[in-house]
Amino acid sequence: MRYVYIGLVVVFTALVLVFVVQNFQTATVSLFSASITVPIYLLVIAVYVLGMATGGFALAMLRSLIGRARRS
Repeated sequence: MRYVYIGLVVVFTALVLVFVVQNFQTATVSLFSASITVPIYLLVIAVYVLGMATGGFALAMLRSLIGRARRS
């Protein structure tokens, strides 16, 4: 089973590297009057990390609310 996990990590890493190599183009992101130009792969990684953080926060908040509702 350990080799299956190692294989999955290798495949995932290869896919990420292929994605990075194929997406060196830049994109401009604007918010209000500020704008920034970043490579697309950095933008995707940043959105993914922000999504994980906000999703984890939302899940923790939901669990907390359910726990409080059960205690009341």
